[in-house]
Amino acid sequence: MIGFLSELIYRLIYPVIILFHKYCNYSDDAVKLKKGYVKPDGFEGHKVIMFHGVSVGEINAIEKLIKTARTSFPDSKIVVTTGTNTGQEIANKKLGGIVDLVTYFPFDTPSCVKRFLDNINPDIILIAETEIWPNIAVECKRCHIKLCIINGRISDRTYRSYRMLKFFFKPLLNYYAGIYTQSGEDLNKFLSLGTNPETTKRMNNLKFDVTAPEVDFQFDKSGRVLLAASTHSGEDKIILDVYSNLKQKYEDLKLVIAPRHLTRRDEVETLVGESGFTYGFRSEGIVSLSDIDIMILDTMGELGKMFYYSDVSFIGGSFNKTGGHNPLESIIFSKPVISGPSIHNFKDIYAIIKNAEAGFVVKTPSEFYEIADKLFGDNDFYNKTVEACDNVFKAQQGALDYVINLLKNM
Repeated sequence: MIGFLSELIYRLIYPVIILFHKYCNYSDDAVKLKKGYVKPDGFEGHKVIMFHGVSVGEINAIEKLIKTARTSFPDSKIVVTTGTNTGQEIANKKLGGIVDLVTYFPFDTPSCVKRFLDNINPDIILIAETEIWPNIAVECKRCHIKLCIINGRISDRTYRSYRMLKFFFKPLLNYYAGIYTQSGEDLNKFLSLGTNPETTKRMNNLKFDVTAPEVDFQFDKSGRVLLAASTHSGEDKIILDVYSNLKQKYEDLKLVIAPRHLTRRDEVETLVGESGFTYGFRSEGIVSLSDIDIMILDTMGELGKMFYYSDVSFIGGSFNKTGGHNPLESIIFSKPVISGPSIHNFKDIYAIIKNAEAGFVVKTPSEFYEIADKLFGDNDFYNKTVEACDNVFKAQQGALDYVINLLKNM
């Protein structure tokens, strides 16, 4: 019944689907791939492992896992699928030369799914975080393809929806060969939906199984540094006000502002200029903060490495409704983080960081100032927080090896 209804709906609204994909700049080839028309070369006679990450965040989370799988299973074919254009771009950029195929996940209709699985012929499919596609689940069960969720999570909103439709999701979830969650909270959510306790386990979070990027440039801090990372409109003024107050107590304190979108460069410059502080642009070749108070980081690909030179990091997108950005980019360098109240994009990670006292979520700019002041002014408190950053990674790592061992056993 599920297959019949989804196929009927798909055919009825197909023109809308095409218009939507054209509006979102999907090419005709991308739509064709989503319909399952993919023709891999040289897959015959090989085991096939398929990883799916819907978009950029999920691909980034499983990047190291996929590279490790490539080394651990050299004779297997590895396929990576995404659901979005940006996901395809990042997957091709980071994994295109490593895996055997990067393509799109199929539309979840019986015809598209069957066509896709017949062409790929995977032995196992690992879906990052949580995407429940009924026809994929049904067809994998029918074809004896092992379908698993890894790094599984369920947001509170999604969980409430699943609970209301438990009669529908419970049988589907039990088609999965395994569900492996980021946290104990997520584990309990899945179990309450009726999943099999023998195949629903906690694996920890793959986002903690990362290594710090190599810092391939020299930079002279000339003092302590507050790094405001991935700021959005409205947040730069908050940062500048906090910095201005801190600067009165800590004369050696420098500020680096990295706007999330470089199109905001002029907007940030105007605010910095009005603040009265001396400033410059990283793109203009600045390699030292000795002669300026503030540097605007307006280059691509350097923010992740600039955390190495920070002492305290503010993570942007958290004083508006964006939902925050990844705090682990700072924590991995043992640099404490401060975020505003909007952190729903990384709620689980922040819960771990807060419990470990490696970072702080503040409600107001005044709280931001108070925590920053304590970090810069109390050496014992700062050193304790730095140590917590180290410990939080040690406590959470192991997810990558967990999944590799799963693959070996399967």
